[in-house]
Amino acid sequence: MHSGNETYHAGESEEAEHLKKRVRVLCWVMTNPKNHEKKAKHIKATWARRCNKMVFISSEEDKELGTVALNVGEGRDHLWEKTKAAFVYVYNNHYNDADWFLKADDDTYVIVENLRYMLSPYSGTQPIWFGCRFKTYVEQGYMSGGAGYVLSREALRRFVEEAIPNPKKCRQDHGGAEDVEIGKCMQNIGVQAGDSRDSLGRGRFFPFIPEHHLVPGHIGPNNWYWDWIYYPAKVGLGCCSDTAVSFHYVPPNKMYELEYFLYYLHPYGINHRDSFPPPLPPDTSSIPHQVIENYNTSFSAKNLKGTDVESKQQSEDKINPITRR
Repeated sequence: MHSGNETYHAGESEEAEHLKKRVRVLCWVMTNPKNHEKKAKHIKATWARRCNKMVFISSEEDKELGTVALNVGEGRDHLWEKTKAAFVYVYNNHYNDADWFLKADDDTYVIVENLRYMLSPYSGTQPIWFGCRFKTYVEQGYMSGGAGYVLSREALRRFVEEAIPNPKKCRQDHGGAEDVEIGKCMQNIGVQAGDSRDSLGRGRFFPFIPEHHLVPGHIGPNNWYWDWIYYPAKVGLGCCSDTAVSFHYVPPNKMYELEYFLYYLHPYGINHRDSFPPPLPPDTSSIPHQVIENYNTSFSAKNLKGTDVESKQQSEDKINPITRR
């Protein structure tokens, strides 16, 4: 029987634990009383353990789950109201507890270590947010609510202080699609819609379960996804980054399957000796200049420290640093 603290896996997460201290992530999950037992408790038992701080947002108290009960309505018509109230709560109570603030649904599975890796070149002081970027309704795009999205600390501050109270910046009633509405707010307060793809242009945040992206035919040619997705997308094994961050519509049983495959299954004789690919996307024109500077001067060397390709890769980095294009 596997457990989170078994000695067999001791020492395997030292690098991830180091990054956990440097890139602090608060995760909050949108749930409701009907789903406390059916869905939310399974998130608490799986990926939530890897967040620096975990908050479950609901409308009723549940001491076992540890919910925050907000005075808001439930149901799809109240998601925008609930999202605003949740971010206000997080801002008022946990602003200094993290550098990044992730919102997820109670059927979202998140690989938190990969989220930190993606965020590691950036700073929480930069007004930016990331997720599965859609191109409809908002000029700079917005992030899929189901796939989850993450705000920098500065983005959170602007959203709560400048956007929510201002009817010219944010919708004031409880109606509207939560993800579209927050996307409009972010654009209105100068928060950049970040590029969450990896260096090969593969997505990291996904609005469906893994098999829909991995198996051709699950997402039909006329599916809305192809018209909405901001960047070119593929199906099949090339669909998804090696450092994927999230999947949506994941039922509880599949959360445990993902937990096992990601953290416990070891194919015999297979060692990942190569370093991780760069965490930044291929289109560096959208990346803040300071991020590129910091990456070129320090990040790749730290990332490769102690690997058998260190000297070769460091030499290549000196010749081919990341540049704007």
